[in-house]
Amino acid sequence: MLGHRNYANQYRSTGVSAAVLEADPHRLVALMLSGARDRIRLAGACLERGDIPRKAKAISDASGLITGLSGALNLDAGGEIAQGLQSLYDYAQQRLLVANSDNDAAALTEVDALLGDIESAWLAIAPKP
Repeated sequence: MLGHRNYANQYRSTGVSAAVLEADPHRLVALMLSGARDRIRLAGACLERGDIPRKAKAISDASGLITGLSGALNLDAGGEIAQGLQSLYDYAQQRLLVANSDNDAAALTEVDALLGDIESAWLAIAPKP
């Protein structure tokens, strides 16, 4: 499992600015999910404008965040849920490859919706202050 500082480094490496060093691990995962979705939507907007280099950068950034999310899973302790999430993250990565190589806006929309479902579930289990 990635440490607290590694989460922060993965998040910052994509150019996302937030107070990640002060965030607890649950909040960091939420920030990474939100950041990945933001980049996917940016990629879609760039695709619409024909800005292919920026689309590719946004997809790369989203992919990096998803890699961080996948790497943070504890497959031993998380059991079927963690394995299911890993499969979803792998699928999202495959669809991002298609979105990038084929300029496929539908693949971007699909991944955004998938991550949105994960994000909603994650936020629903937020620890109480």
